[in-house]
Amino acid sequence: MSLSSRFENIEMAQHLCGKLLDPENLSDETRHWILMALREALANAIKHGNGQDRAKRVHLEMDVTARILRIHVRDEGEGFDPEKVEDPLAPENRFKTSGRGIFYMKTFMDEVRFQRAEGGGMELFLTKNLAGGKEKEEKGS
Repeated sequence: MSLSSRFENIEMAQHLCGKLLDPENLSDETRHWILMALREALANAIKHGNGQDRAKRVHLEMDVTARILRIHVRDEGEGFDPEKVEDPLAPENRFKTSGRGIFYMKTFMDEVRFQRAEGGGMELFLTKNLAGGKEKEEKGS
C-alpha cells in the first residue's frame, strides 16, 4: 500500500497488520511489540524520511509466509546512515524525547535491515519469526 505522510495513517496500517496476524494466534505481548515496531518504522519514515511532506508517500508491504512476518517500508526522503544514529542508552541521550525508534525495532523484531532505495529514500526490512514468539515468552526471553 502507499500512504501519504500523515501520522494518522499509522493506526490504519497497524490495524491491517493486526488483521494479518490474527490467524497466527500470537500472545498479546508478541502482537503488541510487533505493532509497536511497525508504528516506529512508519513514524520514522513519515517524520525523518519524508519530513512530514504530504506530497511524499510511504510505501508499505506486509506478508506472512510459513509463519515469518516480513514488513517492508520505503520512504521518498533523502535517506540517512543508520550507523550514525545516536545510541539511546548512552547517558547523554537517556532523557531525550526522541531517538529510540530504531532501538525499539531491533529489540522487538528478529531482523532489522536498512538500505538506500533506488531513486532515493530509505528502505527498511523487518522480519519476525512468529513460530518462536510464544516459545520465547514462555522461556522468559
